[in-house]
Amino acid sequence: MISITDSARDKIKQLMEAEDTSYLRVEVMGGGCSGLSYKFEFTNDTDKDRGDDIETINEIPIVINARTLMYVLGSTLDYTDGLNGKGLEITNPNATRTCGCGESFSV
Repeated sequence: MISITDSARDKIKQLMEAEDTSYLRVEVMGGGCSGLSYKFEFTNDTDKDRGDDIETINEIPIVINARTLMYVLGSTLDYTDGLNGKGLEITNPNATRTCGCGESFSV
């Protein structure tokens, strides 16, 4: 699975409460300058027909499907709030190439 840092957990919990949602969906989609991109979405819905699975990681209920899991297995989700930008970012040991902004990757 993936891991979630304490700073990401705290920010995600705050945002989930503000959005009144139950889950964080983590998804890998085609697109971006390196071929694949990450999508994070707060949701109350799961779709078993799409292969969604729910895992609780560091107190955060994550919705993830098998296709996404194969790309992000072993990754770490973190929250940064610095001069170079802020938000959720993923460190993915499976990525062989990333774009300059860090929004897309390839394996």
